[in-house]
Amino acid sequence: MTFGKGCHLHLIDGSAFIFRAYHALPPLTRKSDGLPIGAVAGFCNMLHKYIEANTGPDAPTHAAVIFDYSGKTFRNEIYPDYKANRPPAPEDLVPQFPLTRLATRAFNVACHEIEGYEADDIIATLSCQARDAGGRVTIISSDKDLMQLVGDGVEMLDAMKNKRIGPDEVAEKFGVGPDRVVDVQALAGDAVDNVPGAPGIGIKTAAQLINEFGDLETLLASTDRIKQPKRREVLTDKADQIRLSRRLVELDCATPLDFGLDDLEVREPDPTVLLDFLSEMEFRTLGKRIADQLGLEAPTIVAPPAAAETDGDPAAPPIDRDAYETLRDADALRGWIERINATGIVALDTETTGLDEMVAGLVGICLAVGPGQACYVPLAHRAEGGEGLFDTGALAEGQMPMDEALALLKPVLEDPAVLKIGQNMKYDAKILARHGIEVAPFDDTMLMSYALYSGLHNHGMDALSERYLGHQPIPIKELIGSGKSQITFDRVPIDTAAKYAAEDADVTFRLWQAFKPQLHRNKVTTVYETLERPLAPVLARMEMAGIKVDRDTLSRMSNAFAQKMAGLEAEIQELAGESFNVGSPKQLGEILFDKMSLPGGKKGKTGAWSTPADVLEDLATEHDLPARVLDWRQLSKLKSTYTDALQDHINPETGRVHTSYLQTGASTGRLASTDPNLQNIPVRTEEGRRIREAFVAEQGKVLVSLDYSQIELRILAHVANIDALKQAFRDGQDIHAMTASEMFDVPMDQMTPEIRRRAKAINFGVIYGISGFGLARNLRIPRGEAQAFIDRYFERFPGIRDYMDATIAFAKQHERVETLFGRRIHTPEINAKGPHAGFAKRAAINAPIQGAAADIIRRAMIRMEDAIAGLPARMLLQVHDELIFEVDEGAVEDTIARVRAVMEGAAEPAVKLDVPLVVDAGQGANWAEAH
Repeated sequence: MTFGKGCHLHLIDGSAFIFRAYHALPPLTRKSDGLPIGAVAGFCNMLHKYIEANTGPDAPTHAAVIFDYSGKTFRNEIYPDYKANRPPAPEDLVPQFPLTRLATRAFNVACHEIEGYEADDIIATLSCQARDAGGRVTIISSDKDLMQLVGDGVEMLDAMKNKRIGPDEVAEKFGVGPDRVVDVQALAGDAVDNVPGAPGIGIKTAAQLINEFGDLETLLASTDRIKQPKRREVLTDKADQIRLSRRLVELDCATPLDFGLDDLEVREPDPTVLLDFLSEMEFRTLGKRIADQLGLEAPTIVAPPAAAETDGDPAAPPIDRDAYETLRDADALRGWIERINATGIVALDTETTGLDEMVAGLVGICLAVGPGQACYVPLAHRAEGGEGLFDTGALAEGQMPMDEALALLKPVLEDPAVLKIGQNMKYDAKILARHGIEVAPFDDTMLMSYALYSGLHNHGMDALSERYLGHQPIPIKELIGSGKSQITFDRVPIDTAAKYAAEDADVTFRLWQAFKPQLHRNKVTTVYETLERPLAPVLARMEMAGIKVDRDTLSRMSNAFAQKMAGLEAEIQELAGESFNVGSPKQLGEILFDKMSLPGGKKGKTGAWSTPADVLEDLATEHDLPARVLDWRQLSKLKSTYTDALQDHINPETGRVHTSYLQTGASTGRLASTDPNLQNIPVRTEEGRRIREAFVAEQGKVLVSLDYSQIELRILAHVANIDALKQAFRDGQDIHAMTASEMFDVPMDQMTPEIRRRAKAINFGVIYGISGFGLARNLRIPRGEAQAFIDRYFERFPGIRDYMDATIAFAKQHERVETLFGRRIHTPEINAKGPHAGFAKRAAINAPIQGAAADIIRRAMIRMEDAIAGLPARMLLQVHDELIFEVDEGAVEDTIARVRAVMEGAAEPAVKLDVPLVVDAGQGANWAEAH
């Protein structure tokens, strides 16, 4: 058929099909030879489904699957860094690319790729040719770059959402019509493809500018009309860069093709060719379905003798510690490296002298290429003394020189075609980074477990092995002991260490095999792939950067706190009428409940009065003495935990403090800071805020802090659909004053600080399911008055109660809640009775809100390194809703602009919030000034 009027061309974005298929299915290998085929299986199912769905009067007359060329394209000649930041394809996907081409031809569908051009350019050229010939075009893709083709008989179809994309949908996404999309993209740039664009200008601003000036060239010729100085400067100084960006994003509608539209006519598949291909791939289910449809007998697929009857892999061999190898020379290690390259996958673990990655010494490396196939490479074990004591200087015999071993391992550990698997891989990555090896890409079984089972159990390797493999690994204490007699791993004999270490790699490989398919089955692949896995290397680099801490400032603060504590002790003892040890809970209890007869006292198992913080907070509403004790305890904690202890955490080589972030520390997705904990430095007291003065910038630099403003309240307004709160946030109102005005009928111009403070306490307290008792403690007011405030709050904002009830009902039914981004937070005690029931309900109410806030800042952190690339700035710390950067003095404003844009847009495109995210920024010589 000659293509012309009345013809309908379908163009399928082949790469989109492949990657969607790859991420939608668990890993699958061909039983006969272990070839990865999961993406091919998904691709064939999608292509078959597409063919079945496109029959009838509106069926295409012509169709083709268009693939990307695997090498560099003409855009790399224009701009060598084009797509330079894109990660390599997953190692098990690479061998499947050519198989998808074979699959397309087996279905007798035309498929094409052109050297030096992207699939989008071929699709653009064919679309223009078909349109000019009087035909219709449907592009099966959701790729935003293709939206510049929409209109005049060309439409797009998002097959995943079964959504047609026409000019209206394009205008909704870009703010302009299809003919001006390329201008908007040129201004906004594209971090994924490394298209520079105009720094600080996003899609929304770009659309406003194009709508105002008509087109890009008119805009660049009229920069003197731009009112905003910074924007005018960017458009003037970066005009050439913007024009270059336009060349990069504009599709080439004149791609040289070696075929024509007539070659794309829809054809029926040859049953023999198609069924033979499906048989060769060992796709039983699809082969039988198609054979049944054709009225033919399904081809026989003979499984190899070792294969199980199911589609899964054969049962893994039992763990045998005696089967592990110890690699003592270069030839042995080279042999294992060949095995790693052949399989394209390796489980990896390091053995070290301690838990602090910044100072721990590397002792050995263990590897596994399959279940039961593990080895240990000893590198720095010490020789034993004559009586079983260790000589701390001499190395034991039978080890490779560390430099030689690492030089052999470096290429394979950095090879993008080899997937590295680890359990808490961030630790190993930092250890190896100190030796010049950048491990990538990697999967992490700890993070997989967290994405799957957050809230159900801990995610340590030993616990996971017992739970999911039924195997108890060798406890580390059996090797190094505990307490005062504990030794470091370099003093463990090599033969003993090898069984322990190789077992770790073996177990990690088996956990990966167990967890990888579960991600898809439990619908948390997106959480793992977009929130967990890409964050780990970002955190590793932040942790290694650390932050400078001034020891002298800490020392002065410790002395000042000691003096103030002494003054408080004198005041407390005067209130008590006698001298006693304020730090003794037993003596304090006797003063409060025996001598002063204050209410609410309870005795513990030892018979002594209990004086925890919540008891003292209740009593503080009745008497000054417990309030002063709370102040004293706060200072004591600040002194011992921070001003004294932080001095011990200053790294002697870097002069900086290097905290570690635990991704799996909280079920909601919040990061936990440890060794030292920099997230719990109090900010409500003057003394707590002063501690941040000790965190300083290097000379010539400043610290820059960017902090989400009331992000959890904004998320609450969105998820609970509270119109009054949403409108207040849109209008930029003082939300606490607005709440106080709503609740207490106080006009805004008559608002007092005390009324606003109470509204603020309720606003934040409600998110955490605060009770009347809890609010009374926070505000130090009677419980009845506090409960009345809460009751009035729910009357004014009934949607919040509706949200709480709906959340608890969902949690009770599913024993989990979910964030806006799909994170699952399990709530196993939600249906429990007794004292745990109230806590479980409050946690369930809060988790989707706190979890969404955590997800948003994670998304921002993952995008941040690309956003600030090229600037003399680096991200150092994350403290809940705040990010801290160290920046050259002359680059502060550019850094703030880029960081703010990323943070305020971090929810999108996954979630479109009904309220704006707002980020406050500050700068200074120290953290206190910046915050």
